[in-house]
Amino acid sequence: MTECARGRFAFPSVKRRQVEAEFSGGDITSDGGLLLLRQADKRLGLLEAVNALLPDPRDQRYVQHDQLTLLRQRVYALCQGYEDLNDHNDLRRDPAFQTAVGQDECLGSSPTLCRLENRVDRVTAVAIHRVFVERFIASYEEPPEELILDFDATDDRVHGEQEGRFFHGYYDTYCFLPLYVFCGDQLLVGYLRPSRIDGARHAWAILALLVRQLRQAWPDVRIIFRGDSGFCRHRMLRWCERHGIGYIAGLTGNPRLQRLIEDDFVQVEKRFKATGEKQRNF
Repeated sequence: MTECARGRFAFPSVKRRQVEAEFSGGDITSDGGLLLLRQADKRLGLLEAVNALLPDPRDQRYVQHDQLTLLRQRVYALCQGYEDLNDHNDLRRDPAFQTAVGQDECLGSSPTLCRLENRVDRVTAVAIHRVFVERFIASYEEPPEELILDFDATDDRVHGEQEGRFFHGYYDTYCFLPLYVFCGDQLLVGYLRPSRIDGARHAWAILALLVRQLRQAWPDVRIIFRGDSGFCRHRMLRWCERHGIGYIAGLTGNPRLQRLIEDDFVQVEKRFKATGEKQRNF
């Protein structure tokens, strides 16, 4: 019989701890992916760049956990689906998490991580997003000809009494309403917002900041804004036209629009009945 499974994988050691992955049983963890996450983070240098932007006002004489370790602990846990800080009451003792952040002892407590989060203000959040865009730009060996920026707002449901939660009628639940901007599969913006606002709130300002930074690196790149009907705002689209930004935006159905495209609907319906396949009409 062909032996298809490899018995052991070696990872870089952490201080005195040797790191290996085996499939022979014994003590196991459900968070083995942390080691791959750690390698990706080290290659990108993302959290190291964020750490350089975040001031640390603590008296270093009494600091047990350095700021970069705390950042990695919190972000890696979020990537693994541990959203609540009280999860770290147990995770801080998990050897897989300790190894992933480069430690071989108990990690930061949930109050310590809470104080870290509360130190991040609006100015720091903007600076962190600049790091995202800088890493995005650095991922290209040559200037791209075209970039499509996808804007989307979605619900982030809450299950407690979190500050800033509101009931959203469309999603029929209590939630936040974060705004995301992607270019291809790369995240450029993740902006947490309360859900009592218009889904397009601040999208215009964010687009302007992104365009400015991208065109500083690539003056000749063609930029296209893309969003659903929630982002179809007259002032925003006029801004795109004035600054040479292409746009693709959805339109909410209304009687006037339906009258204008009535003939197109008839043609598409006929072709669908004839072929049984989805149709497009430009």
